Amino acid sequence: MDDIYLLKFGGNAIKGQEDLDRLSKEVAGLIHDGARIILVHGGGPEINAEMERIGLVPKKVAGVRITDDATLDVAERVLKGINDGVVEALIRADVDAVGMPGMDIASFERKKPYVVNEDGVDVLVDLMNVGEVTDVDLIRIETMLKEGKTPVIYPIGKDERGHLNVNADSMASGIAAGIRCREMIQITDVPGILLDIDDPSSLQTCLTLEQVDGLIADGTISGGMVPKVEACRRALLAGVSKVRMVNGKDKKSIVSDVMQEGVEHGTVITK
Repeated sequence: MDDIYLLKFGGNAIKGQEDLDRLSKEVAGLIHDGARIILVHGGGPEINAEMERIGLVPKKVAGVRITDDATLDVAERVLKGINDGVVEALIRADVDAVGMPGMDIASFERKKPYVVNEDGVDVLVDLMNVGEVTDVDLIRIETMLKEGKTPVIYPIGKDERGHLNVNADSMASGIAAGIRCREMIQITDVPGILLDIDDPSSLQTCLTLEQVDGLIADGTISGGMVPKVEACRRALLAGVSKVRMVNGKDKKSIVSDVMQEGVEHGTVITK
């Protein structure tokens, strides 16, 4: 849909009340200009901090987090708290925001155990309470948008066995693909993809996945940028037509100019 934008962000990109208030004002401006907005947020850093505070040790196999019942309880509580704060900031900016878990507007399936290689040994990993989007309630989302409401979604789903922790990028890409939005905007803590991390003028404004693969292969895209790019890839392969990476720390504009024709903002990635 040409006027729907899905914005996805996490605690590394939008951190603190100042960042949140600035994003909220920009969202209000986009809505005023005719856009309809869906927000999806994560909360990995905040979940990690809360687990550390209460003495829970994250369980991982081959770098993948296991979401047992105790971890799920923390994730759900922390994400709900973040969601409340986002909704409050948006309402202060005169946005009719409605917070909800993903299970209110989507269906999920529990991720099945799978084999990973750890130190040369194949290990069967059961992520336990982790799910993935399988379907989206388009009627409910479209009804909310037509009523002028802005959904603010946090990544908790459920299946017949109970609640599920969901990767926020997976949640966002599943919803974005389901509603066929104009753009999914990945709000990160970097300005986009740079050929030289120390040279802002090396920003790549448009890339295809094939070009992205080349930049990964030659080491231009490396370290923490790789998972950000892979999140964009998941969204595109799920059916989103284009994904834009923008900087949540940009004092001039996070998303307020993305609707303007001819304005190069961040990095747009397409298939």
